[in-house]
Amino acid sequence: MKRRNLVVAAAGALAAAGGFGAAWWLPRRDAAPSSLWTLELPKPGGGTLALASLRGRPLLVNFWATWCVPCVIEMPLLERFYESRRAEGWQVVGIAVDQETPVAKFVEAKGIRFPVVLGGTSALDLSRALGNDAGGLPFSAAIARDGSILGRRLGAVDDGILHDWANASG
Repeated sequence: MKRRNLVVAAAGALAAAGGFGAAWWLPRRDAAPSSLWTLELPKPGGGTLALASLRGRPLLVNFWATWCVPCVIEMPLLERFYESRRAEGWQVVGIAVDQETPVAKFVEAKGIRFPVVLGGTSALDLSRALGNDAGGLPFSAAIARDGSILGRRLGAVDDGILHDWANASG
């Protein structure tokens, strides 16, 4: 009987250690950098957008440029995501690493209704802070209501990725 209790206790200890080990090695959702929420960026055509006004809602941040072919291709998909998910609280913001005139013309020509701001080349620093180690475009990060990162993508997103991020936001 003592041997059986010893075996059960040892198995329990191993299971607990395994659980703690798994919890230690599993990826953790890190938070969006606080610098994101302090930015106030210019909109093409005038005005600014304080990113703090988007805090507390699920947010898709997309870094793009008019000269970036994959960026241009994914913009209608981002617009559809915005239109279909904004009733659930989702916000989308496009941060252009570009000049005002081509961005304004593109946004108007494509009928983009989600907020687009001008980040210039300094926006690449923010994209790196969000996890874009390569500094490439397009780059997207999905941020949950609590400010944690739901997902990141260097390269164009697709419907599946956006669906997964939206479902992960709860």
